[in-house]
Amino acid sequence: MTEQTAPDARPADPAATTATAPDATPAAPAAARRGMPEKRVAIARAARTVFGREGYTRTSVDAIAAEAGVSKRTIYNHFADKEQLFRSVILEGATTVAATQAKIADRHLRKIVDLRTDLVDFGLERVDSLTTFAEHWALVRTIEAEALHIRPAVLEAWQDAGPRETHRVLTHWMAEFAERGLLVVPDPAEAARMLNLLTFLAVAQPTFYGALPMPAERIAEVVEHGVAAFLAVYGTPG
Repeated sequence: MTEQTAPDARPADPAATTATAPDATPAAPAAARRGMPEKRVAIARAARTVFGREGYTRTSVDAIAAEAGVSKRTIYNHFADKEQLFRSVILEGATTVAATQAKIADRHLRKIVDLRTDLVDFGLERVDSLTTFAEHWALVRTIEAEALHIRPAVLEAWQDAGPRETHRVLTHWMAEFAERGLLVVPDPAEAARMLNLLTFLAVAQPTFYGALPMPAERIAEVVEHGVAAFLAVYGTPG
């Protein structure tokens, strides 16, 4: 499942907390990261780069150490093993992107002036995250390509931090629009999944999450057509 696609049967709640498996260290919040030792920050930065470039299986702790300019022993002083390091960086990225996309949703969807225009603007700004968070999306490509080589507990923690959290936020807005009479939405979770498929993923998947850039004019066309198709299904009569 991709970073914005995992539907969740649990109640929609944009403030839902991230679940993590008990046997691993969760990603540190921004305030805590500011207090991290400099070397730990350098290791995490190097890990994002190397995992995104080489993939999970091919990446060695030696390669991360070389990229970070630290010794292998230093890495093990901060992380138990390669898996814990991978988990840490993918959760940090997923949490950051999910929080950013929640803010984008709040900015565009809280006060609707013209539903079609506001949904298009929302979709376009979400697509911008493919560039803004390029290192994160490189890790998403790694996760999708190597899911069979990553422990289920790690994948579940990542799903909760990113895809499911984003889906919960979108589901909240679909329910809100239905309550305000802006949309006819029998199932807010399904409507959220549909909007995501027709707008964000309609750009993200053909471009391999930004690896093969799409012209801005084409992006606008895809998002506009996606919103039109979405409203054809969920728009109010008349």
